[in-house]
Amino acid sequence: MMRMTCPCGRELEGDDEDALVEATQQHLSEAHPGRSYTREQILFFADE
Repeated sequence: MMRMTCPCGRELEGDDEDALVEATQQHLSEAHPGRSYTREQILFFADE
């Protein structure tokens, strides 16, 4: 399980890197329109 915390405080998680990236990008599109992070940026902030 991989996790990261969005700067807004929302905890995001996924079973693997791909799932975490997808969950993070979905959260960003819904909660923070216009904000995006690359896969590398998301994984940099992730915890395993």
